[in-house]
Amino acid sequence: MSHWITLDTPQGPVSAWEATPATKPRGGLVVIQEIFGVNGHIRAVADGYAAAGYAALAPAFFDPVRKNVELGYGEAGFAEGRELIGKLGFDAALRIVAAARDRLEAFGKVGTVGYCWGGTVALLAAARLGLPSVSYYGARNAAFLDEPPQAPVMFHFGEKDTSIPMEAVRQHRQKLPQMQTYAYPAGHAFNRDVDPKAYDADSATLALQRTLAFFAEHIG
Repeated sequence: MSHWITLDTPQGPVSAWEATPATKPRGGLVVIQEIFGVNGHIRAVADGYAAAGYAALAPAFFDPVRKNVELGYGEAGFAEGRELIGKLGFDAALRIVAAARDRLEAFGKVGTVGYCWGGTVALLAAARLGLPSVSYYGARNAAFLDEPPQAPVMFHFGEKDTSIPMEAVRQHRQKLPQMQTYAYPAGHAFNRDVDPKAYDADSATLALQRTLAFFAEHIG
C-alpha cells in the first residue's frame, strides 16, 4: 500500500511517500530523492522496495524550503533543484532522515538509499546517524570521504558519468576500502528508468540486486 503521509520533523511538517509491503516488513528504508523532488520516479522506487519486503519512506526534503516540488529533468529543473538543495543544506536533510528513521523503527532495523544528491545524504546518514546506507552516484561524496562511516555503505557509480570522474570513484576505494564500491558501464542517473537519456537497464538491474543483498545482510 502506498500513500502520502505527513512526517513531523525538526524542520516542520514534511510530506512523505510511504510504501509498505503486503506482508510483515523486513525492516525500513528511507528513500532519499534526487534534486528533482519526490516525483513519480522516486515514488516508484519506494514502491519497488516495498515490493521487495521493506517499509519505504520517501520524504519530500524540499518541503521546508518550498512545498510540492516536482521538477523536470531539463536544464531549468537542474538549476532549480541545485538552488533548493543549497537553501536546504545537509544538516537539515539529515534531521529529516532522522525523523523518517524514527517512524520506520516500528518495522525493525532501518537503512537508507539515496540517488545523486540523495546519494551523498545517504553517505552522511551512515557517518552521522549510523544507518546502513546505499549511495547511488553521490556527486558530492568526495568532500566527506574522510568522515568515517559508523555503518556499512555501498556505492554505485557510472563509468561514463561526466559529473563524477573516475578519480573520485578511486578515492572512495582508497579512503573507504572496507566498503563496497561498484562502477558500471553507464552514465549518471543510470537507475532513472523514466529518463531514456540516463537509464541503463543492465546496470540498474545489477545495482539493485547488489543493493537488495546489502539490505538483506544489514537490515533483514
